[in-house]
Amino acid sequence: MRDVNSFNRVILIGRLGQNPELRYIPQTDRAVANFSLATNERAFSPGGGDSEIRTEWHRIVAWGKQAEFCEKYLTKGKQILVEGRLRTEKWQDRDGNPRSTT
Repeated sequence: MRDVNSFNRVILIGRLGQNPELRYIPQTDRAVANFSLATNERAFSPGGGDSEIRTEWHRIVAWGKQAEFCEKYLTKGKQILVEGRLRTEKWQDRDGNPRSTT
């Protein structure tokens, strides 16, 4: 059953931190591309006119034809718009510590 008051959508505009890395899933031969995207925002200090630029890094995953497009046309430093869903993956590292990424 779908909750009509729920919507998982994000839009990011930023610059690529690296060229997309394309690989294919062995079982299905489906393409997957991974790359990082940096978004910036200006933060002002509460007491004065000083400001700093804060950078947030996002890990982006594209699948199928979109992954192949990313690998072909996107390069480090290029400004892009990404629209999609947020998903959090949880796993255990080699030492048994819980890890997660969004």
